[in-house]
Amino acid sequence: MTNPIQQQTTAAYFAQAAISFGIALGSMGLGVAYLPVGAWVRAFLGVGLMYLVTSAFTLAKCVRDRQEVGQVVSRVDQARLDKLLAEHDPFRVDGV
Repeated sequence: MTNPIQQQTTAAYFAQAAISFGIALGSMGLGVAYLPVGAWVRAFLGVGLMYLVTSAFTLAKCVRDRQEVGQVVSRVDQARLDKLLAEHDPFRVDGV
């Protein structure tokens, strides 16, 4: 059975994504904190920001899980195909 090539991200790509996330979250947090509105509006926007962040993480996890399930199904199908090809003898004559 052949092993599929797994793509892995580089450390630089991971660092760029983490830094970008930190800058975006920090700037939004500062923007909400220094917004010239009342405390209730600021609290509402802060809770909305945190809800957005947690739902983004949940969505990313769901997409990753669905992709992993697809890879498992693909591996099972590949194993079945490999078994059929291994058992197939093109030079066998039926009925002899």
